[in-house]
Amino acid sequence: MQVRGLLTREELDRYNDLMEVGSYLESQGQYDLSYIVQKEVDILILPAIERLKQKSRDRDRMTAEFLESLRKLEEEEDNEE
Repeated sequence: MQVRGLLTREELDRYNDLMEVGSYLESQGQYDLSYIVQKEVDILILPAIERLKQKSRDRDRMTAEFLESLRKLEEEEDNEE
């Protein structure tokens, strides 16, 4: 899961704790409570999802800049000929 890799140490510790609690609740048949824990996990990972989106936007921007630099080089080479 890419998102887990973008959690801070504190977020990851909390994530692991919540998953452990959720697992225990499910093993006890407490699905109504495990649902609440899952909702907390969903909220917890939102900042990491945003970090993932930002990384993607940054990568797209860098790709566009690279392609633009290639285009300019080709134009310069064409003008030299």
